Amino acid sequence: MIPKIAMIGGGSWATAIVKMLSDNLAEKEIFWWMRNEEAIAHIKAFKHNPNYLSSVEIKVPEANISADINLIIKNADYLILNVPAAFLKESLKDVSPADLKGKKIISAIKGIVPDENLIIGEFINQKYEVPITDISVISGPCHAEEVALEKLSYLTIASIDLSFADTFAKLLNTRYIKTNVSDDIFGTEYAAVLKNIYAVASGICHGLGYGDNFQAVLISNAIREIKDFVDAVHPIDRDIKESAYLGDLLVTAYSQFSRNRTFGNMIGKGYTVKSAQLEMNMIAEGYYAVSCMHHINKKYKVEMPISRAVYAILYEKHSPHIEMRLLTEQLN
Repeated sequence: MIPKIAMIGGGSWATAIVKMLSDNLAEKEIFWWMRNEEAIAHIKAFKHNPNYLSSVEIKVPEANISADINLIIKNADYLILNVPAAFLKESLKDVSPADLKGKKIISAIKGIVPDENLIIGEFINQKYEVPITDISVISGPCHAEEVALEKLSYLTIASIDLSFADTFAKLLNTRYIKTNVSDDIFGTEYAAVLKNIYAVASGICHGLGYGDNFQAVLISNAIREIKDFVDAVHPIDRDIKESAYLGDLLVTAYSQFSRNRTFGNMIGKGYTVKSAQLEMNMIAEGYYAVSCMHHINKKYKVEMPISRAVYAILYEKHSPHIEMRLLTEQLN
């Protein structure tokens, strides 16, 4: 049976994954939902997403692209969720648990659902009654912009059901994408959320004028915070140095393509949160994630000074200069 794969979302990462799926030689049928009907019309006419990664040729059949989410979901065996976490509930408001019954769900969202304070896998499991064995997570290190350029990149596909992870990983493999599989669905998803917070911290420090020497210390401490938190939430045997954890953190904290680092850099240079968001024209998941993690960590009480400093700057309106100076006394 030919697998039918639906992409939910129209941003840069969604466009990059559609490209991977299209370039993969395995037989499959691809469907695509996005909210923006003007973008859909443009893609159908010109075979390019007008708003994101416009150099990428879109090879999805015109009839398979729609703003009707239920039509797209109905056709799919695999459903890839790829809208900002803050907008997931709104995007799925017309979708019921019955609509997702029997489908495999893959989260490509690196965020937490606000108000619910749940990672995507937990949200889909609890709110839509999808068995946890039918849920998978895509993690990096991988930037959409480098996928568009077909630069060699690596992905980790995590699921409790390794056969599911392996099957889906094979659908993404191309000459420029290599995939690994993992059973650490909770650890990889939380690590993907946390690395955005630390990329914001990295950007703030860069905006304040801190150099590479301090950035190395910051990120060394950040990976320890990630390890401490994921070990508290889901204590299994994992190697935090693997690319799904450390690699994803490094590329997000250092890359010119990192929207979270860019957002943090603007905050460090004196932008308000609102002005930085307006100028970026992209969602920095780390902004929403730091608030959610602040509340989640009230349960686990893990010592996370970097995350706490970012929360103080973004939500308590503390001075970035003062908070980061205080943070320097807590790192080693």
